[in-house]
Amino acid sequence: MYVRHLQLTDFRSWQHVDLPLDAGPTALVGANGQGKTNLVEAVGYVATLGSHRVPNDAPLIRHGAERAVVRAAVVNQDRELLVELEIAPGRANRARINRGSATKPRDVLGVLRTVLFAPEDLALVRGDPGQRRDFLDELLVARSPRYAGVRSDYEKVLKQRGALLKSAGAARSVDPTDLRTLEVWDGHLAKYGADLLAGRLDLVADLIPHVRRCYAEVAADGSPAEEGPASRVAEPAYRSSVPGLPEGYGTPEGPRADPGTIEAALLTQLGESRQQELERGVSLSGPHRDDLELVLGQAPAKGYASHGESWSFALALRLASYHLLSEDGAEPVLILDDVFAELDARRRARLARSVAGAEQVLVTAAVAEDVPAELSGVRFDVREGEVRRAE
Repeated sequence: MYVRHLQLTDFRSWQHVDLPLDAGPTALVGANGQGKTNLVEAVGYVATLGSHRVPNDAPLIRHGAERAVVRAAVVNQDRELLVELEIAPGRANRARINRGSATKPRDVLGVLRTVLFAPEDLALVRGDPGQRRDFLDELLVARSPRYAGVRSDYEKVLKQRGALLKSAGAARSVDPTDLRTLEVWDGHLAKYGADLLAGRLDLVADLIPHVRRCYAEVAADGSPAEEGPASRVAEPAYRSSVPGLPEGYGTPEGPRADPGTIEAALLTQLGESRQQELERGVSLSGPHRDDLELVLGQAPAKGYASHGESWSFALALRLASYHLLSEDGAEPVLILDDVFAELDARRRARLARSVAGAEQVLVTAAVAEDVPAELSGVRFDVREGEVRRAE
């Protein structure tokens, strides 16, 4: 899978740009503020309908413009699809495939897969649980686009249920009608939450072996046998807020997660925590309260890992995502956004070797010297609002 052509209109700093791309490595080189990251951000948007830099679409529109348009020609196993996305804050975004009738943007999910490395990835290890939950959910949607709907439905139910908990809890006495309504929302929360949680657990179970191996590649000498002491073994572990789940869920050796079993456990927990939830006005159980714990040896990576170990763990998560998606279907496009400037020489070389064979790698860098030799393919200079292929 690769992007053959990218065209932007009023996206970020670009009034208009046409960028022909090839399979293999491509480097976009330019000083900070020249717009190189905006180009790969647009590629990522086609794949995920979101930005790795901002939480909503408004900043993606060029100042003074009413909308932005992103077009990407995606080649997958000799078949080419043209994806067009119109981004218009305040109105519903629109999408088209192969210039057909307008459709929901969610319908383009799965046409393009990307795995993006960026300096912000360090927050996967050092940040709050919400960032790790987002990492899992984005990977889950890339693997199976139907989870975009499941996640959206869960978030809507969570919001509605939370509003009812606050209003009911603020009253001097709880209205029986509110309790009956709350029971209905409990059922919806358990249904969608169980589906989302089962998907996450199975994802983590499949991801763990890749993380172990990829951490060894970037942190040691390239193989688990050379990893060294157990204190350097990377091990993700899913921590759920729902008690009573069967042992082994979310592990490579355990059973696949059953949504029905999880739904029953979540309903039980919601009933047991009812009074506490009314007092606090929030939903205390469900996937929105979970975390992906990153363990390095016997200790959590957050708070215990060195800067270099934290970077290695973050890189391992992204590399593992790439390998998992490659196993499941078409190989994703790899995007390395200013990441090499953040790494020491050894990690830079190991990462470059790990991704050099990918079908398409898009690299951004401030200077050409930051691009490793293994990724020295086509180079574009990004300067003063123009993109020019280097000779």
